[in-house]
Amino acid sequence: MSQELERVYTINLGKVVLSPDNRRSKRAINMIREFARHHMKTKEVKIDQDLAHQVWERGIRSPPRKIRVKMTKTEEGYVLISPYEETPVEEEPKEKKKKLEEEVEEKIEVKETKEEPTEAKPKEKIVKEKQKEVKAKKPKVKKTKTKETKSE
Repeated sequence: MSQELERVYTINLGKVVLSPDNRRSKRAINMIREFARHHMKTKEVKIDQDLAHQVWERGIRSPPRKIRVKMTKTEEGYVLISPYEETPVEEEPKEKKKKLEEEVEEKIEVKETKEEPTEAKPKEKIVKEKQKEVKAKKPKVKKTKTKETKSE
């Protein structure tokens, strides 16, 4: 078994609420172990300390309802369960906003070369005015009224 098996699961711990208040986090840990035994098909299961802290974070009486975990089957034959850490994805709207600002600045420069300014305005004021114009040109979403029918 030279290959490590790694899977990501979301474990629903909602049934923990059915157990008594003073045993809920213990039951949540046992449910995670049972889930790992069932899905990874092995008896030896080790829970990472970070995952245990995540379950016990709010105390024994209120463990989380769901938990996202990464299960790794090691070469030694046991399953290591650790919290799943998602890699952050860069957002595209920031890039679009930067592109809009660059376009506005280019338009300003083009207009300045064509027209002679009657009075000298600071560049910041011109940029703000152009941004307002761009925002005004965007189509607005119309709100539709729902018709009420009379029941007779």
